[in-house]
Amino acid sequence: MYIMKRYTVSQVRGRLAEALDQADRGVPVIIERKGIRYSLKAEPPATARRWKKSVIEILDPAVAEGQWTWDLGPDGLRFRGGRSRR
Repeated sequence: MYIMKRYTVSQVRGRLAEALDQADRGVPVIIERKGIRYSLKAEPPATARRWKKSVIEILDPAVAEGQWTWDLGPDGLRFRGGRSRR
């Protein structure tokens, strides 16, 4: 026996969670509006992207921790890495 759930748009507004649960279980869910039928089905999650190895090599661990700043001098901006000395 083939079981299918049918909803009108007004019904699915109030029962969206139920319709999604049915689709998760593999039950075909049909939503009908003005004579046109729409099919609701669950899709498996996309596979996670694997992280590629970074092309940037961090030489100063303080920079990797965010301990850096820009200094504005007469020649323009200068990068200053490492911990600030006070």
